[in-house]
Amino acid sequence: MRCFLFAVSLVLFSPAGLSQAQTAKCSDPQTTVEMKMCAHAAYKAADQDLNADYKVAKKFMRTLDQDLPIELKGAEKSLLKAQRIWIKFRDAQCRLEGFAARGGTMEGLLITSCLERMTRSRSEVLRILFEQN
Repeated sequence: MRCFLFAVSLVLFSPAGLSQAQTAKCSDPQTTVEMKMCAHAAYKAADQDLNADYKVAKKFMRTLDQDLPIELKGAEKSLLKAQRIWIKFRDAQCRLEGFAARGGTMEGLLITSCLERMTRSRSEVLRILFEQN
């Protein structure tokens, strides 16, 4: 997965990749390259949203822990543990989904689209934690 994201970054942040990314029409991508660039941009936006939601959830969990006796604390640590496990699950699940086009030009697109979908879903789960109270 890291190799894939590194390769996408090389394409996107090379001078040619930057000019292509600027001209990609994500409302109606026509080429595989445009589709991949748009999927990568959507994933990056989802990841930024997730990071923001995680910070709020972490602060909320810290607040929950604050008023508890020492033996009952652990909300913030549980959030961290769950997030680390979720990241491993997400990455493995998306690699699995990529096998539908293994070795083809669409493999990376399937993986990146999965990363975006699952990241957005995780943001919703985190928001439930802190919005329900």
